[in-house]
Amino acid sequence: MQKYEMLILLNSELTEEAREAELKKYTDIVASMGGSVESLDKWGVRKTSYPIRFKSEAFFALMTFAAEGAVVAELDRVAGISSDVLRRMITKLD
Repeated sequence: MQKYEMLILLNSELTEEAREAELKKYTDIVASMGGSVESLDKWGVRKTSYPIRFKSEAFFALMTFAAEGAVVAELDRVAGISSDVLRRMITKLD
């Protein structure tokens, strides 16, 4: 299994419960497909460098996990569908 990081920017107007549910959805995907989540760092609401969908603030979270390549594809697919995700980036760690 390879180690990955997923940086996710969520809509800053989400309630705490909705934000937690959205983040739990991604940790559950990793766990259900045989991977393991090592950490989930919630950075909080920060200003973005430029407006994304007319919003200048987003909730930042960084998830570190170990999984196979199929998990990365599924995470990217699900995050791309969600209207609460402003941006996401998944990178492979050395």
